[in-house]
Amino acid sequence: MSFTPRPYQLDAINSLREGWANGHTRLAVVLPTGAGKTVAFAHLAHQMLDNLGGRRALVIAHREELLEQAASKLLAVDPMLRVGIVKAQRDDHADADVIVASVQTLAVARRREAIRDIGLIIVDECHHAAAPTYMEVLRHFGAWDGTPTAGFTATMTRTDGGLAEVWEDVVFTLDILDMISDGYLCDVRGKRVTVDTLDLDTVRARGGDLVDGQLGRALEDSGALDAIAKAYVDHAPDRPGVVFTPTVATAQAAAESLRRAGITAAPVWGDMGRDERRATLARYEAGDVQVLTNCMVLTEGFDAPHTSCVVVARPTKSPGLYVQMVGRGLRPAPGKRDALVLDVMGSSTRHKLASMVDLTAREVDTVEEGRSLREAVEEAAVVAERRQLAARVEAEEINLFGSSGVRWLRTPSGVWFIRVGSDQVLFLARVPDTRLYRMRRWTTVGGIEAPREDVARPLAEALAWLEDQARRLAPTALVARQAGWRSRQPSPKQLGLCRRLGLTVPRGSTAGDVADLIDTDRVASVLGSLILPAA
Repeated sequence: MSFTPRPYQLDAINSLREGWANGHTRLAVVLPTGAGKTVAFAHLAHQMLDNLGGRRALVIAHREELLEQAASKLLAVDPMLRVGIVKAQRDDHADADVIVASVQTLAVARRREAIRDIGLIIVDECHHAAAPTYMEVLRHFGAWDGTPTAGFTATMTRTDGGLAEVWEDVVFTLDILDMISDGYLCDVRGKRVTVDTLDLDTVRARGGDLVDGQLGRALEDSGALDAIAKAYVDHAPDRPGVVFTPTVATAQAAAESLRRAGITAAPVWGDMGRDERRATLARYEAGDVQVLTNCMVLTEGFDAPHTSCVVVARPTKSPGLYVQMVGRGLRPAPGKRDALVLDVMGSSTRHKLASMVDLTAREVDTVEEGRSLREAVEEAAVVAERRQLAARVEAEEINLFGSSGVRWLRTPSGVWFIRVGSDQVLFLARVPDTRLYRMRRWTTVGGIEAPREDVARPLAEALAWLEDQARRLAPTALVARQAGWRSRQPSPKQLGLCRRLGLTVPRGSTAGDVADLIDTDRVASVLGSLILPAA
């Protein structure tokens, strides 16, 4: 099986090479889960070998599954490559073009010192690279001495910090929503599983996230695991899925709850025997197990595209961890329409937990149940665009009316008007969902009246037409913005009327200001929140 790089993978590789050419050494790429970061760095290593002057590439990972994936993808990109693996008892590096090694093995001085002539370093899941073991290994192979170093991850977050000390820059990043829009990932919908007896306020936070042991006990003691099983039966009865839990005991108990509910489930965890774990994963891949429960084993290096449900039974404050968990369900597969996320929530929490809005950097406040991430972001974009348009129109209107010589006023509901006498008002009524206006007159005798030629006009035309009518119907002193009386002190009669109407007169107000205050109050009570039917 060969892998042709996708356009964004080539863009990521080019960004790295340009960054190195500009004098930087340690550069990172952030690609969402399912974007094929292993394929991307396999192509990077293949491209770079001709430029290394006979030196070799070193790929560093921290888990066996990641090592095996990297080696297989490198050979798929170029079957002629000599790929060696260094881990535990394996030490195949003597004649290798590319060495794939575990960081744990390289932490042993004699093992790393035996590996020479490294001209390119690639770090898989590079958000771990601030750990002392990684730092020691990277320094040994020259990451701080000019050896081009590339880090790949789905999320550049680490709860205890320190990544800025390793990576000089993130030269390429890709949003999950872009992957969904381009068809490389499937869309995702969410459902909250609220457990009234689960009180997350009792769970302490340490190192930026909830304490695993306390969280596991809270889930087990609250009956949340049975609630999860019921939710799975109700919302995902036919979906293969993965449940993320905070502890091994919780993963095992969650599997038991699912089995009691009629769902075939099996747990996997870090210290599980290698052969047993492989056999369990194979059963899941074959469909003999519908749901895998795990204690943070499947956040990295797990590739099962048919997974279409993810249960986050490990509430987290870390957006990066949340992205890693949910990302396991986003790979497309034949017959797969979308992914479903079941988020386990307590009745209340003082902790700000990560949620589906953290899957994307786009502006979205919330994702309502029943909406997909793509739909929510598209709706948020439409709302934002409308707000921007409304603000722009508002500014245009205010500028336009403000430049007029006529005394225009506006009700709290936004209706522009001119008072042309004690018993009549001219005003503009916007036609809904348009930028057109109709001209109207209100009188104490006839109420709201339309002109004989009732035409909807653009704002500037409507404004000019109504101003012409105002000048014909009212004395200049009444409708002119710069009338002399407006700058005088308010009269006792004006101030008395304001007291009777319950209107507060701001300190320093002129006679014109008080007249505007009174007129706006009166016209607002007559016109209210006017909505003019389209005609």
